[in-house]
Amino acid sequence: MPNKQNILIIGAGLCGSLLALRLGQRGFNVNVYEMRPDLRKTDISAGRSINLAFSDRGNKAMKLVGIEKQVEALCIPMNGRMIHDKEGNTFLSNYSGRDHEYINSISRGGLNALLLDEAEKHENVTIHFNKKCKSVDFENTTALFEDYITKDKFIEDADCIIATDGAGSALRKSYYLERKFLFSFSQNYLTHGYKELSILPTKTGDYKTYKNALHIWPRGDFMVIALPNLDGSFTVTLFLSYNQGEYNFNNLTTPEIVTEFFQKEFPDALALMPNLVEDFFENPTAPLGTVKCSPWHYKGNTLLMGDSAHAIVPFYGQGMNASFEDVVEFDAVLDKFEGNWDTVFSEYEKTRKKDTDAIADLAIDNFHEMRDHVGQAIFQEKRKIEQALEKEFPNEYSSKYSLVTFNEHIGYREAMLRGRAQDKAILNMLADKIITVDSDLKVILDKVKKETEAILEDDKIAGLK
Repeated sequence: MPNKQNILIIGAGLCGSLLALRLGQRGFNVNVYEMRPDLRKTDISAGRSINLAFSDRGNKAMKLVGIEKQVEALCIPMNGRMIHDKEGNTFLSNYSGRDHEYINSISRGGLNALLLDEAEKHENVTIHFNKKCKSVDFENTTALFEDYITKDKFIEDADCIIATDGAGSALRKSYYLERKFLFSFSQNYLTHGYKELSILPTKTGDYKTYKNALHIWPRGDFMVIALPNLDGSFTVTLFLSYNQGEYNFNNLTTPEIVTEFFQKEFPDALALMPNLVEDFFENPTAPLGTVKCSPWHYKGNTLLMGDSAHAIVPFYGQGMNASFEDVVEFDAVLDKFEGNWDTVFSEYEKTRKKDTDAIADLAIDNFHEMRDHVGQAIFQEKRKIEQALEKEFPNEYSSKYSLVTFNEHIGYREAMLRGRAQDKAILNMLADKIITVDSDLKVILDKVKKETEAILEDDKIAGLK
């Protein structure tokens, strides 16, 4: 595949800008079309998460393109979850028993701007803003765009088109509407939505609460989380049902009701948020959905990547990391099969889809865990045991969370299968009093290993593995 070939990328978000950078490094001619203005010149957050959880799988991609140190400067380490109960008591639950394993809060805009800057350093990469993709002719490898400012429409062609244009992908829509081939598509929404709020820094620019944690206020059917920003603020997100429960997005219609809700359920958070009412009514309420589809590609002409192929809910902090890992996996397939786009696209999907399906399912699991399970005694006992095992036997045990988040050398599906089996093993043995938090750790490790393998074998026989 001569690298003078022209690649058209739809979308200059996190995945698209990273892909443009990597393909630019490989010598391809890359044109990127983004419907929004240049985020480096204007504020376009519009209620989207301004910070995200960045971890090892995402960092693997930063190493690939050689900007790991620059990204590190944008990160705030979060060692664990700081759990807040209704009385304002807090409990820090570390993500891992290994001190070097933690996740990071990172600015979406800051990281996206860095990736755009790095991509544009390559003369063979050009990024066009305010250009909305209306449709894609995937048989002829052309895309129809509209300029947001002039309203002019124009067609661009390329040797191949890769769509990284998110959950509302124009290419995926074209696949679905054209009905030229068998295309499977599902879009499932939670009954809950989310709204961005904020905890502002103190007058001296300090953090109002503990900086190095992901804060969670779990309340069963709903929750609030908060992630730190470099300027001393926290981005706060309320996850709440649209129409169920005593309080929901449909009935939180006045400043009095919103304040009453937070006073009752999150009093210690409310004390840090004098700006609550203003944020609540200024920022939009957004849905939470999962997108799965197949195939991701049409011959060697077009390919879906990132959220356009597999949008997930945010509860494992892996959406961005999974999209970044897409680029790493795609790059590895290019190393093997460069010379034929059809083979590259099909082999990439074959190796990647099972893992993106797995992280989508895990993210739904973690939604229930974060809003409810983290506050339950048996779950806290399980976490204590897992952290003790990771600390005492760092090379022999990793929790499901660690397998997914810190073991970037294994796929999401493998991490899911083993992690779920381990969870089941520990919870069953705790419920049956076979182990307790005070049991000998070596005995616990041996029992967990044995029971986990038995569960995995049962799953294999049942066709679940």
